[in-house]
Amino acid sequence: MGRLTDAQVAQFKTDGVLVAEGVLDDSDLAPIIEGYTRWIEAKAQELAIPDQASNEPFERRFARLHAQNKDIERGMDVMNARLPEFFAFLHCQNLLDAVQQLLGTPELIASPIQHLRGKVADTSEGSYFNVPWHQDAAVTWEEADHSEIITCWLPLVDATVENGCMEILPGVWKQGVLPHIGGAGGATIRPDALPEVAPLIAAVKKGGVVFMHRCTPHHSTPNLTDTVRWSLDLRFQPTGTPTGRPWQPSFVVRSEANPESVETDYNAWVAAWVEALSKPAPQKSAHRTG
Repeated sequence: MGRLTDAQVAQFKTDGVLVAEGVLDDSDLAPIIEGYTRWIEAKAQELAIPDQASNEPFERRFARLHAQNKDIERGMDVMNARLPEFFAFLHCQNLLDAVQQLLGTPELIASPIQHLRGKVADTSEGSYFNVPWHQDAAVTWEEADHSEIITCWLPLVDATVENGCMEILPGVWKQGVLPHIGGAGGATIRPDALPEVAPLIAAVKKGGVVFMHRCTPHHSTPNLTDTVRWSLDLRFQPTGTPTGRPWQPSFVVRSEANPESVETDYNAWVAAWVEALSKPAPQKSAHRTG
């Protein structure tokens, strides 16, 4: 697990996207699932949701709860929930082995731009669950335009066409950052600037990872099922390069040159996020729209 083939690395460097199955073990993902199962249980009780759907599996319970009270999703994202299982997963060796191959360096930091999504059935455009066409570079400041940032999108359940996997435009990363405009779902590529390229349907099984260049356009599709498409959206980059979010915490997750620099203190990570979230947002938006 974790190691990519030379052909896969070459494909990523050509297309700016790689759908790689079997990167992670069930044991890599189980703690994340257990942590969010615990979080959902506590949140459902806090909200006193009438039907707690306690007998439903992880793939279905959140959808049942969300249908009754949409507040179940509040505070769920990684920087708010700050679960120890998530912090530990940012050091996942199988994942970092693959990232190291793609970036060509063992000196790696975790970007502060990390998300968890529990995607329920929702066909409305521009919703939190249906992200429009965009490049991840468009949600960072220009300082990161030369940083080799890799997005790692990984499902906690099988991501299928039916439950809303991503569509991705291969090869377009070579055009750099495209013009974006604001929208209900956040920064989106201006329609007239969206390249006419046949999209890659990025269905991927649990344990697989979709790796993307920061300038690779992608969007999500609607979940048409009664289950939840759970996914993590993580970013890693070489140590010492700008993240494009200087007001949010990044930290070293792997280093051969200076192993002592790797952040292993969960409480320090929590404290860094609490401090960052307690401060006013910068006047300049992270989303590049205009």
